[in-house]
This record gives sequence, structure tokens and C-alpha cells, in this order.
Amino acid sequence: MDVLLLAPGPGVATRVPVLSCRDALRKGANVEVLELDSDTDVDAAVKRAAVDGARLVVAGGDGQLRAVLRRMVRRSLPRGGERPADLPSDRTVPDLPAIGVLPLDAGADADLAAKLGLPRSPGDVAAAVLGGKSRRVDLLRHDGGSVTLHGAVVGGGDDSGRPLPWFARIDVDDTLLSDGSEPLLACAVANADGYGTLAGLPLIVSADPADGVLEVGLALPAARPRGLFGRKRAHGEVEVRRARGRAAQFTIVDSEDGVPVADDGVAGTVNKKRTWWMERDAWGVYIH
Repeated sequence: MDVLLLAPGPGVATRVPVLSCRDALRKGANVEVLELDSDTDVDAAVKRAAVDGARLVVAGGDGQLRAVLRRMVRRSLPRGGERPADLPSDRTVPDLPAIGVLPLDAGADADLAAKLGLPRSPGDVAAAVLGGKSRRVDLLRHDGGSVTLHGAVVGGGDDSGRPLPWFARIDVDDTLLSDGSEPLLACAVANADGYGTLAGLPLIVSADPADGVLEVGLALPAARPRGLFGRKRAHGEVEVRRARGRAAQFTIVDSEDGVPVADDGVAGTVNKKRTWWMERDAWGVYIH
């Protein structure tokens, strides 16, 4: 058995957990540690694993895992617009292989490994990879060209951290969460519980990373009738609207600079439109 232990970023390959995992893997496999510093390096490692049938282990956090999965998806996409006959109707990419996940932050309790209940110690990760038992997991893709492992939050704040209102039409399948006329505070799109809070209120509460659907939680100022004409005004409270489905589409209204987004913690901007959709059971993780 061959295993490629991927250590994205300079210096990661020499960290103690990586070396410990390497040594544990060597009890049952031929192991090579690769230090990756660019998409080109990741592409080469992914291609090599596919050609040689090697198992992959990614060391680091969600950012490193996300980078590897993004390149795996890119490599696996059908060429020339041809859809393979055996591709499930609710998928755009074929099955991706399982990946071993080696978290380097032993105390993290909000990363994907924690949300999926994956082994965290180098020895346990090595045992799971050598054992070969895996669990299939959903994957979020979006039309910005990348993937989302467990969640994204759209919306930004001022220098004091207070949310800045923005406007967008938000559709989750056939459910309209916002028609673009109301000021919004934040919106989370997620595949795992507890992703994103506002004023201590969780935006996502029931997402399951293996049920084939995404969950959206939209926060906006709560309003109540006031006066004889039933006018509404915000009064410091937050209303959350939630929906579940296979796809969520955002259409930004009246914003030249776009709206900030933190996608798996990676900062970016949604300028006009952004659609996330679910790839059911698209990839796998090695488990005990």
C-alpha cells in the first residue's frame, strides 16, 4: 500500500504530528511526505495518487483540506460537457476518493474533523487510513469555482463589529427567504451544525453533512408594527429565517462593491450572484 502524506505550506512537513503520523503509517504502508506550496504541487499529488492508487492524508486545517478537494474536483470534472452515463442525477462530479485528515490543532473543536467526529491523534489517523474504512460525506460546490467544506457566511461589519445591512434576493430551491427589499445582517450556508452566529444566536442548527441537502440561516432585524398605519421598525432584536434544500442562490441588490463572504474562513466577496449547491456523498473520509 502506498500513502502520500500532504503537508501544505512551508515547514509543515517537519512538524511533530506529521512525523508521528508518517512513522505510524510506515507500519503498514510505503509513505512519502510531500510539502505542497501551490496549486501546481497539489495537482501533481492528486494526479499521482489517482494513477498509482495511493491513499491521501492531508495535514493541516480546513483550509488545506479545502485546497486539496478543490483541485480533486477540478481534475474529475467531465471534459467537453459530456455527462457520464453512470453519474447520479443530483451530482456534477463523480465519486472522489476517501481522504485521511490529520488536524494539526489538537484543541480545535469547530473544524470539519471535529464536526465529523474524525480521529485527531497521529496514531489514530494512521490506523484509520491503514484500516481503509471510510464514510461518504456531502460536498458544497459554488459557481465561484471552489468548494465549501462546512460553511460560508455572507455579510460584513463595521470597525466595531456591528453588522452592516445589505440587500439580496435569496432563494433556497423553491423557497424565497428574501425578495431583496429588506435589510439583511448575515446569511449562513452550511453543511454542518452551529456554523455562524449573530448576537449569540446560531444561524444554523440542524445541518447534517451526509443528508444530501444544505441549510441556510438568514438573520435580519426583527420588526414589529407601530402606529396607526402598522409601520414596522427594527427594535434591536434579530429574526432568523431558515430553509433547507439542494441549492441556494444569492442575487445582490444595489451594491457596487459587493458583500463580504467568509467561506470556510477564507475571506472574499459576492459581487452580483453566487449559487451554492450540494454534491451528495461526493467524497469520503477515513474513520476508525
